[in-house]
Amino acid sequence: MIDFACKEFEIEAVIKCGLNLTKADLQVLKHFLQFGQNWLNTEHIAEDLGLNLSTVQRSVKKLYERNILIRSQNNMDGGGYFFVYKIRSKKEIRELIMDIVNSWVKRVDSELQAWAEETKTTDEHHKIADTSDQR
Repeated sequence: MIDFACKEFEIEAVIKCGLNLTKADLQVLKHFLQFGQNWLNTEHIAEDLGLNLSTVQRSVKKLYERNILIRSQNNMDGGGYFFVYKIRSKKEIRELIMDIVNSWVKRVDSELQAWAEETKTTDEHHKIADTSDQR
């Protein structure tokens, strides 16, 4: 659990929010983590999790696009192919999420800087008004 000022966050919530994942996406991610460096296909994941195949395919596509999964193409003897996926290391995933968190920090810093400048400008206007009232 992460305690940030007035709010606590479960690390899972940080991962889910940081990667912009749905509940199903997070469920698929956790499934990959359970299997470590094993290659998995979407059909088996859907069966294991009791999810619709298209839901799993969307989740896997999103995780792959966010660079969480590695994809490999398996060619079939009679022609055609299918993809299998495995998860990147937790260290690599941590680095991806930390990049996102650091970008949040920069945005917060920028917003606070703008807020401070706004406050400074307001304070200067009050000083000018006070000075002219005294004349």
